[in-house]
Amino acid sequence: MSALDHLHMFEGAMSCLEGVACFGLGAACLKALEYLRDRIDLPRREMSISKVPLASPTMKYMTSPAKHRFREAAPSYSSNAKVRPDAKLTETSADFGRLRGFSKDLDKAHYVDVLRKLLDESKFLQNNPPMNIKPQEKRAAQVVIKELEAYSTAKGGPLIVEELEYVQNRSNLKVTYPGSGTQTVAFVGSHFDVVPADPEQWSKDPFHLTVEGDNLYGRGTTDCLGHVALLTCFLRELARSKPPLKRSIVVVFIAAEEGGEKQVGVDKVLEKGKLEEAKNGPVYWVDSADSNPCCGTAGAISWQLKCKGRLFHSGFPNKGINSIELAQEAIAFVQERFFNDFPPLPEEELYSFATGSHMKPTQIESSKGSFNQIPAETTISGDIRLSPFYEVEDVVEHVEKYVEELNSELGDLETHNRGSWSKFVLPEHVQIQDGENRQGKVELKWMGTMDTFKLYAGIAVKLESEGHKALVQAFRESNDGVSPFSINGSLPLVKMMQKSGFDIQLCGFGKMAVYHGVNEYCTLPEMAKAYEVLTRLTCLL
Repeated sequence: MSALDHLHMFEGAMSCLEGVACFGLGAACLKALEYLRDRIDLPRREMSISKVPLASPTMKYMTSPAKHRFREAAPSYSSNAKVRPDAKLTETSADFGRLRGFSKDLDKAHYVDVLRKLLDESKFLQNNPPMNIKPQEKRAAQVVIKELEAYSTAKGGPLIVEELEYVQNRSNLKVTYPGSGTQTVAFVGSHFDVVPADPEQWSKDPFHLTVEGDNLYGRGTTDCLGHVALLTCFLRELARSKPPLKRSIVVVFIAAEEGGEKQVGVDKVLEKGKLEEAKNGPVYWVDSADSNPCCGTAGAISWQLKCKGRLFHSGFPNKGINSIELAQEAIAFVQERFFNDFPPLPEEELYSFATGSHMKPTQIESSKGSFNQIPAETTISGDIRLSPFYEVEDVVEHVEKYVEELNSELGDLETHNRGSWSKFVLPEHVQIQDGENRQGKVELKWMGTMDTFKLYAGIAVKLESEGHKALVQAFRESNDGVSPFSINGSLPLVKMMQKSGFDIQLCGFGKMAVYHGVNEYCTLPEMAKAYEVLTRLTCLL
């Protein structure tokens, strides 16, 4: 029986003991709980109830569901496997002889030329819907189409080139190098759009390529026009040398990645059935960095808590309800409940995640007034980074319950040594005006729809698949070593694709440290190694 099987056997008993302990019904229960946990010698979820005091001991804590209702019964990830840098598909190294006539060395001058042409369009590829900045990905698509035109079927070449435009000027591009069989190797996720850049903050021109030694500067060099140029060069060399392959090579460059718009990019490509053949082999999502296999990502769920109090003179705190204090206590309460219900899991360690799921505030704003006024409203905003081993529906259901409970028991919420006059429910003898609040209120707003949150759900790749083993081997052989990792960043659609039958694997090149940053860059030697990784993958599979 595996360690995880043992953990699941004890999970129900643990929950019962924890529930009894939470209501203060005996130190014996806690001792029994500790006894069991200390004697199960396996990775286990952190126990917080005996370590972290309740934020408000007098509140009637809701009984959380015994199990998360939406967790996968048959996980699409590897529930018992572990990330291994020595994973391999074959006992021998990749055989370049399988790609007859194909150059395994990147034509660096051609790569820089293609990247330069793409960067010249980058000003028009910026994407930020809240700022009403809309890209024209068709401009980048046309660069790639022109580079490959001479090798397309229209010109007698082997490449099947399809521009997939579902919204005007928002092109996706699919390029296929046909093999003799039905199996495939797909490269998806490299996108034409980029995040905005402020030229005043850069020491280089963000919208044109700057070459300084081996460093290539400009918006999109790492995320993600550098990958677009790389795959364009790879396709061109395949078409030039025409090696006979059993597997078809399918590349899909996408629109609308940075803005998350629906019915524009890869979601529409899938809906139209344009990627269905890619279920016949690994799908490499090429949009991460640091030249290593990425084994997992987290989901991103944005939220906002608006805390309403009562505006009053700060000299009379007993007659006002301080919305800043309410916001501080409310987020502490909600965070505590979150971390108790969504603790670290053994799978996160197996996949080399640095952290488990977390809920953190990132912004705070209160209603404007003078320094001697207790503010009536304070809003805290933030996000939840959700482990791929939990489901979005579960966390939304739980957090909504926390806020519902908080409002029903607000009078019992601790004020943490703010003075006995600091209250969130005013006594009846305090006179209030029509329309004013006698009791504070906490309102939860999700900053997105359930569809959006599910679109950006986290993923844990299948570690036992041939696609993963080949990827780790290709990186190790190309770079004389490999360090697979998982991150708490997010990628669109990958979890949904995995659930619908695609063997999604993640990789990328360039510099994670400058993702979306000022003076973004990649290096030419790293991209030359990236080209070798693609070549070795093709040989191994």
